Amino acid sequence: MIGVLVSGLAATLAVAAAAPAGAQTMTQPSAPPPAAAPAPGYGAPVSLERAKRLVAAAEAEARKHDFLMAFAIVEPSGALVAFERMDGVQYGSLEVAQAKARSAALFRRPSKAFSESVAKGAVGVLSLPGAVAVEGGVPIIVDGKIVGAIGVSGGSSEQDGAVAMAALAATP
Repeated sequence: MIGVLVSGLAATLAVAAAAPAGAQTMTQPSAPPPAAAPAPGYGAPVSLERAKRLVAAAEAEARKHDFLMAFAIVEPSGALVAFERMDGVQYGSLEVAQAKARSAALFRRPSKAFSESVAKGAVGVLSLPGAVAVEGGVPIIVDGKIVGAIGVSGGSSEQDGAVAMAALAATP
């Protein structure tokens, strides 16, 4: 039995040695991608007072553009702190605003980052539980720490993102 294995191995080696050089190709391992900057850490949860100011600023921005929207503010764990919907907003936006906010808080990045990844072909992000690949969820950062996130839904993705950013810019 051992003789058969040895002669089989010898035959395999002889065939490999006789193969043309062009048929034998070795692929070099690719270099790992450069490391991304570390995401900010978490801070104390956003206060109810600040959450209410963010919702008011988001609503004011939406009204300036005649958008009907829903607004969610969550703490770093993704738990809801404040929520408001405008009269007439589509009901689906109520859940979507909350999901965008949770996604931004839990993954420490705007939900737009996931949609950009998908656009580049990295569809694996769609397998991450709780990741929302639609613009409109943005972390709330205070003193370099994530204290929560805002989620806006009701307009186009770009409109939702613009309203969320305007609310953050208008609220100290």
